[in-house]
Amino acid sequence: MHIETHGQGPDLVLIHGWALHGGVFAPLVQRLTPRFRLHLVDLPGHGHSRDPDENLDLPAVVSAIAARVPPAIWLGWSLGGLFALRAAATLPTVRGLAMVAATPRFVRGPDWPHAVEASVFARFGEELGRDYAGTLDRFIALDTLGSEHGRAELKTLRALLHARGEPDPAALRAGLALLDGSDLRRSLPGLRVPSLWLAGGRDRLVDPKGMAAAAARAPEARFVELAGAGHAPFLGHVDAVAAELAAFADNIGP
Repeated sequence: MHIETHGQGPDLVLIHGWALHGGVFAPLVQRLTPRFRLHLVDLPGHGHSRDPDENLDLPAVVSAIAARVPPAIWLGWSLGGLFALRAAATLPTVRGLAMVAATPRFVRGPDWPHAVEASVFARFGEELGRDYAGTLDRFIALDTLGSEHGRAELKTLRALLHARGEPDPAALRAGLALLDGSDLRRSLPGLRVPSLWLAGGRDRLVDPKGMAAAAARAPEARFVELAGAGHAPFLGHVDAVAAELAAFADNIGP
């Protein structure tokens, strides 16, 4: 698995969302390298992680990342939040958890109303086989839909999408299955580390109300809604995201 490291300071692991790679965090890297040592992960089948023997399996990937990084705060964006939350719930080396436009359950249920219909991910899975490129483009368009800087953010994501090669279709299907089928809500009350929940106020994929509900179940949790931000707040609202992460790390201490 490809993991690249930048900067000096407290360790921060960053895990990207569906179909992208660690390079998507470039705006955060510019602002955080003066004060953090950043470990940017390319999930299996994404970016530079092209080992055919690696699968997008939640516990296996978390273990593989943990074996390569020191004790750290783990940050997960969107799909990456599932890996970060799993790590925070199971590993003693996780010092803090930052969930960015991410939730323990991405699909709606009778007791979880503030999420998307399961048909959303099923439809993307069906369309992958018919129109691979178009499906990816439609998904990243959802990442920016509603954001006050949506046009610029979409341009950035389109430029980044294939910057490290095309994501593997099998990994994409596995990622959609994780988004559709994962439910990590039971792990929230037992979290042993502080957590930060950063939501985009205009996010069309992860409802801020769902993130607030998740944060309310975790001890030592702070929920922040960034007004005007969409599903990728570290693009159009990078200064606000960087400031919240810095304050979060300062409260955790050395």
